Amino acid sequence: MRALIVTAVAAEADSVAAGLTPPHQDPVTPEPRTLPGGYRISRRDLPGLAADVLVGGVGPAAAAAATATALALADYSLVTSAGIGGGFAPAAPPGSLVVADALVAADLGAEGPDGFLSVDALGFGRSVHLPPAELAARAAEATGGLLAPVLTVSTVTGTAARAAELAARHPLAGAEAMEGFGVAEAAAAHGLPVLEIRAVSNAVGPRDRDAWRIGDALAALAGGFRVLGPVLVHWGGQHEQQRQHHG
Repeated sequence: MRALIVTAVAAEADSVAAGLTPPHQDPVTPEPRTLPGGYRISRRDLPGLAADVLVGGVGPAAAAAATATALALADYSLVTSAGIGGGFAPAAPPGSLVVADALVAADLGAEGPDGFLSVDALGFGRSVHLPPAELAARAAEATGGLLAPVLTVSTVTGTAARAAELAARHPLAGAEAMEGFGVAEAAAAHGLPVLEIRAVSNAVGPRDRDAWRIGDALAALAGGFRVLGPVLVHWGGQHEQQRQHHG
């Protein structure tokens, strides 16, 4: 199985790569390659799993462009958006993991007299991508993460009012980040399944940099991918058998 794992920044990519490094290998990240567009990509090989870890940039548009570029250059079975993000209290405290059971474009739409209208409501497209349910559930179980919707936003929440608005529209949401829906859009254009995993660095709400736990979140991200390898391999084997059976 070959998986593409898309991160926003180098620190996230390094944490994912560290988690995927087999115990007998040097944990230092090998020299990455550069794709067209200047995107950095590195490779990790585990038994039954080849994982390409891509640094795609911040925000849904950058993530979609980077993912589409990588998918045009190689064949993959699965695309995963991974990184750190904000967690909705109390379900997802800092240092915890959230595995998406839905990747939601939370601010893609229009404001109206009665509030926010999603692109679905406007009739312009979709605002939700669903990962393979069994894969997401197994990933959450293996990592100890919360299985819940992850919201993609173009502007990170920094006020209590904004947090309350998002929570009211998406009461089951576990986390917010900035790339998942863009990654999912590119994956869907190639007919590929998508997964999203977020390590929580801060609570969604008033911006308080002193309360951020980025180091803990990056460590949790690495720990999550340390146990995800076998889950991805198992799912990939099942997926390939089903594809051959129906093909």
